[in-house]
Order: sequence, then C-alpha cells, then structure tokens
Amino acid sequence: MKKQLQQIRQKLDKVLLPYAAKSRLAATLYYAFFNPHFRREQHATAAGRHHYHLHEESSSIATVILRRNIHRLEKGLSMVPRKSLFALDYIDETLTALQNLLADHQALDLVLLKYCHDVMDSYFSVTEWPDGASQPVTFAALKAQIAPRLAQSRPSAPAPYEQRPRADISYEQFLILCQQRCSVRTFLPQSVPKSALEQAVSAAAQAPSACNRQPFRYIAATEGEMLSKLANLPMGTVGYANGIPALLAVVGDLSAYPFERDRHVIYIDASLGNMQLMLALETMGLASCSINWPDIENYEAKIGRLLKLQPFERVVMLIAVGYPDPQALIPHSEKKTATELLTYV
Repeated sequence: MKKQLQQIRQKLDKVLLPYAAKSRLAATLYYAFFNPHFRREQHATAAGRHHYHLHEESSSIATVILRRNIHRLEKGLSMVPRKSLFALDYIDETLTALQNLLADHQALDLVLLKYCHDVMDSYFSVTEWPDGASQPVTFAALKAQIAPRLAQSRPSAPAPYEQRPRADISYEQFLILCQQRCSVRTFLPQSVPKSALEQAVSAAAQAPSACNRQPFRYIAATEGEMLSKLANLPMGTVGYANGIPALLAVVGDLSAYPFERDRHVIYIDASLGNMQLMLALETMGLASCSINWPDIENYEAKIGRLLKLQPFERVVMLIAVGYPDPQALIPHSEKKTATELLTYV
C-alpha cells in the first residue's frame, strides 16, 4: 500500500511540476500544499529569526551583533579615502549590544570584549562627531567599564596587510597539499587526539565568514555509543561506519540572522571553514572524509534528537577523521581542469 501511494505521488508530481515551474506563485502553492521538502528549512529559518528577536537583549545575541558590526566598523576604518563620519545606521545598535554584553558578568568573553574595545576606540578617535552627540559619550562610559578588565596586548584593530603572518610555502607546495588531501574511508584503529581536532578547528576559525559572524559549530564524537550511532546515521557511510575513529558534525545556527535573506550563509561559511579544517588535518598526519548530509526529514529528525539540536540549527555535513591506513585504496576522482571551471566576462 505504501509503495502504491508513493507511485501515485510520483506520477502526480510529474503532472504538477511543470505548472509549479511557471511562476513564483505557482511554486509557492506547489511547495505549500503538495511538496513538503522545504518545510523543515522554513521552520528552522522562522525559529532562528524568532530566537534572535526574542533574545535580542541577551549576551548571546549581543555577540552576534557585535561580531557583525565591529567587522563593519573595521571595513569602514580601512577604506581609502575614509569618511570622516560613518556607521550612523548601526552604531547605536552596536553600543546597545556592547552594553548587553557587559551586563552578563558570568558569560563575558574577554577576547571579544577586547576586540570591540579596540576597534570602537579607533573608530571614535578618528570620526568627527558634532558637538552634543551622545554616541561618543556613551562609548566613553562603556570604555571606563571595559578597560580595567583587559590585559595589555597588541590592539585588535585594523593593521597594514604587510604585518599579517606570512606562510613560507609556494603555490607548488600548497597544490601538493591540496592533491594530498583526499576522501579516506579506511582508517587505522587508532584514536584521534582531541588536541588535533582543536588545532584543526582553530584553523577553520580563520576562514572568511560573512560579517565575521561564524554561524556554525562542530560537535565531535570520538568514542562509544555516540560515535557508533552518529557514524551509522548518514547514508554515505555504508561499509565503513564502524571503522571511523572520530566524527565531526558541522552545525549551522540560523539564530544568527534576523532576516530570511541570510538563510544560506550557514552553508557557505561552514564550508569555507571545513576546507581549512581538512587541510589542517593533513598537516598533522590525519585524513578525513566529508560526508554529504541531504535534507531528508526522518534523518534530520534522528540527528536532531541525537545531538540535541535546537529547531534553528541545521546540520551542514559530517566529517570523518582518522589516521589513514597506508594501504587504503583511494578513488582517482578525476577533477575538472581550470579551463573547464574558469571563464572570463
């Protein structure tokens, strides 16, 4: 009976799909009343927006606002020529978020606090505010609260490119690292040090992120029942799930955004970080395999329960990690050439 219903639904889908493709309204009706595949994304997006607005005065949302807005201030400070006064549309929001962060004494992130202090100090020292403006006064009061909590160190503010750390590697060496990295599915029966995972995540954190919000996190399973359950959950681990020494679930957080327009950023930002993470693993003698996580309702529900995810959190992918078996066979996986991938306009 179930199979017959599926066949009827597939036939009906073939009939309705051409109409759904004709206009946005038709597509909306099609997905609202017939095809349920976007409902979880819609719910997650709505839940994320609701959480953002519900907790807008909390320190957790303050960190999201500050990471975004302080990064915007840095971009303004770095412009050539630089405007004498800018950020008028979000400086009040930034000051309010800084107040909300300072109000939470238990969860105060001193690294983030220093970053905010140094950039905003630079901002108010170079911008030309009119007499009587409240914003410089507000920051001066906040600065007096912040300064005693911070250790003296190099300012966390825009600096010349020439002062950035420099890697002593050539393009040829980097290309070899990229070629060395491959999807490994046969690992040695050896545990993965937590320190190695932490180092790889530190490398991932250096990846670019839209307005520096970094709307993702990693959940690691390295042993026991949790590892077994998580490794056997994706469809793509059939045949090697029980030989995975460590598994990372990459989880995006839609509560970092107040608008639907940003709902895809979790996938972009997390994937940028994931590639750096996997290359970092290679430098430590570890191999990895990125595991596709398609949007399938019953799988989403299972992993949500297993990892205790919030409604606004979405799994982007999973990454198997371990020491590679030297005798493991690796698919050739012929890649496209630069000529195939690159065009000029």
